[in-house]
Amino acid sequence: MTVDAAAWEALRLSLWVACWATVLAVPLALWVAWLLARRSFRGKAVLNALVHLPLVLPPVVTGYLLLIAFGRTAPIGRLLESLGMGLAFHWSGAVLAAIIMGFPLMVRAMRLAIEAVDPKLEDAAATLGAPRAAIFARVTLPLIMPGILAGAVMGFAKAMGEFGATITFVANIPGQTQTLPSAIWTALQIPGGEGQAAVMVVMACIVALAAVALSEALARRVAARIAGG
Repeated sequence: MTVDAAAWEALRLSLWVACWATVLAVPLALWVAWLLARRSFRGKAVLNALVHLPLVLPPVVTGYLLLIAFGRTAPIGRLLESLGMGLAFHWSGAVLAAIIMGFPLMVRAMRLAIEAVDPKLEDAAATLGAPRAAIFARVTLPLIMPGILAGAVMGFAKAMGEFGATITFVANIPGQTQTLPSAIWTALQIPGGEGQAAVMVVMACIVALAAVALSEALARRVAARIAGG
């Protein structure tokens, strides 16, 4: 069965959304993971709970909350619309939904990687007079790079598969906000659309496998570089 133009457009939009969501979320996720792993502060438990909240909330609830906060009738939404930066019913809103849904997975992977680094290595670098930023860049970052890559891939995969929050917040507009999961759902609602849905499922699986393979290759390369000194 041939893949129609709508399926290719849905795949293109999904890749676009997932790439933007991953690029934007990784720095923030790394910072939050570092705070949770290395710092003790008042409200740490609250921050941890907020980070992981999207994992336990139904995705539709998350999408509804986004609609309340950033919808065209909400104060923030009206302000963004006036600036030409509206999120609701726009592909950029799908990016925001993907970031929020994938953020807990990214933070979790990065936090575990940071916690696995022996703080004595950082302390030793500090005693040699290295500034904090240099310690992080030259000591901590190379050691946690596999965790960062794992978190990025998990966030990308979650963004590619996100459905509930996305369809609630940005709807399912072909060519504008219809991602691959939404297109699959739409095909399944049409009599005889199972074949087209199956083709798009295969497309999603190929992208997911390619992302995992790329992550493994990069992780091995980083590990080899660390082992080589």
